[in-house]
Amino acid sequence: MELRFGDRGEALDAVAELDELGFGAVWVPGGLDSGVLDDVEQLLAATRKTVIATGILNIWKHEPADVAAWWSKRSPAEQARLLLGIGVSHGPAIGEQWGKPLATTRAFLDAMETGGMAMDHTCLAALGPKMIALSAERTAGAHPYLVTPEHTAQARAILGPDKLLAPEQGVVLEADPDKARALAFNALDIYLGLPNYRNNWKRLGFDDAEIDARSDRLLHALFAIGSVETVAARVQAHLDAGADHVCLQVIADPERGIDGLREHWRALAEALL
Repeated sequence: MELRFGDRGEALDAVAELDELGFGAVWVPGGLDSGVLDDVEQLLAATRKTVIATGILNIWKHEPADVAAWWSKRSPAEQARLLLGIGVSHGPAIGEQWGKPLATTRAFLDAMETGGMAMDHTCLAALGPKMIALSAERTAGAHPYLVTPEHTAQARAILGPDKLLAPEQGVVLEADPDKARALAFNALDIYLGLPNYRNNWKRLGFDDAEIDARSDRLLHALFAIGSVETVAARVQAHLDAGADHVCLQVIADPERGIDGLREHWRALAEALL
């Protein structure tokens, strides 16, 4: 979030450091508004090697022809470092405009492709089996959010061996169990009322009572909590389950701002890269 909605100078300086640290991709959120592509341009300009990926570009906030036109204006070097994660968002967030997720997503992809978008530089925010299958059919692959290594194994079975699978993994580098739980608890709060996430957690074996209570079992399943060694083990579990790339979202004390996040990013780079 800070790379898009924090201080612009600090964000560009931070993404340049992520590039130098060697992270393969930087994922930036776009689900809240229509401005993510403008920010992607700035992040591209501030980096040399890292892929800049959207997690996600909200199909209700963009016209597919505009996205394709934006892509066409990028240089070949920029296009090589772009991955547009596309998402249908959530009914409660969209309201009356909301339509059937699969049909709406398919229509958006159709229109983007007609406009000249390179579909191998797109992926879908996919949780359920049908959306994962659509991501394999029409895009480079899937970018599931708030999932477990068990979900990664299930997604790989649907995608087949050759499609991109890039799950997000929440990370809380906090030794104090109470502080760590509070950070994970707060990070999960906004998603509890969204049906697609709840349904996915139920498919993974959690019931409504556990979800509503944000049980320790749920929190530790969705977040790697504790040390960098704990994070490394969770990343390896995703890789063993079939992930090609694991997107780490660090959940940290918001009062520390981007400086606190950068400390965690450096520690993770040293342990993982």
